[in-house]
Amino acid sequence: KEKSQEMSANLKYLSLGILVFQTTSLVLTMRYSRTLKEEGPRYLSSTAVVIAELLKILACVLLVYKDSKCNLRTLNRVLHDEILNKPMETLKLAIPSGIYTLQNNLLYVALSNLDAATYQVTYQLKILTTALFSVSMLSKKLGVYQWLSLVILMTGVAFVQWPSDSQATLSSGFAGVYFEKILKETKQSVWIRNIQLGFFGSIFGLMGVYIYDGEQLSKNGFFQGYNKLTWVVVVLQALGGLVIAAVIKYADNILKGFATSLSIILSTLISYFWLQDFVPTSVFFFGAILVIAATFLYGYDPKPAGNPIKA
Repeated sequence: KEKSQEMSANLKYLSLGILVFQTTSLVLTMRYSRTLKEEGPRYLSSTAVVIAELLKILACVLLVYKDSKCNLRTLNRVLHDEILNKPMETLKLAIPSGIYTLQNNLLYVALSNLDAATYQVTYQLKILTTALFSVSMLSKKLGVYQWLSLVILMTGVAFVQWPSDSQATLSSGFAGVYFEKILKETKQSVWIRNIQLGFFGSIFGLMGVYIYDGEQLSKNGFFQGYNKLTWVVVVLQALGGLVIAAVIKYADNILKGFATSLSIILSTLISYFWLQDFVPTSVFFFGAILVIAATFLYGYDPKPAGNPIKA
């Protein structure tokens, strides 16, 4: 039992570590790709979102294939039984998928106008709404230290920048908790759920491409402006969906938010030394320190003295 708990804890923190790396690298490469001056048309962010969704579907199908002991017939039966034969279960994913697709498009817009560090800090304001939705929708109970850590985190973020649009953080918190609720209430694998998310994400994404970028698409094609860096961004975004799904499965949504908060520090350092588009102030550093302190406080689990755990 102890070994099982230790393995579960290891998986939790491994997935969180990967999420920190993925979030930081995605934000920085995306920022760099959107500000890099090159000849010719810039790649369309709307098409990049669609390609990322399709790559996510492909990766998840391969993972289900692996779980099916690399048997094509078994894979076909699983996909048919779990997706086509359960239309209502599949339709449940349309709501978070639509929100995620909108967020992925807004991510490009934000990083075209904000430096990576400021974007990262401001985006963390979704954690409070995530916590509130977790309590109301999942009946999750938060301890005193967790509530205190949330207050400290919000204070830290407020020191850096108070957002002008709180609706974005509200929708983000709702989408994440709704997805967690679906994952934990059904027996379907996290990979099947991501195939369903990716399916709706691709449809919503393609609608966005033709509604907002139809004219540019007809002039220069779907893959206009794509280069190696663009493909790195697309792959990182596709990987992000899978990593987040794993984190939600092995940890929870609030802990996922805190892991993302840690990437603020990396984003700040790289943004300052490499991209050179951000000069941190003392207020920013104070806010960032509060965010890190809140991260560790959230994970603090005081054990009663003189009451050793029995094997």
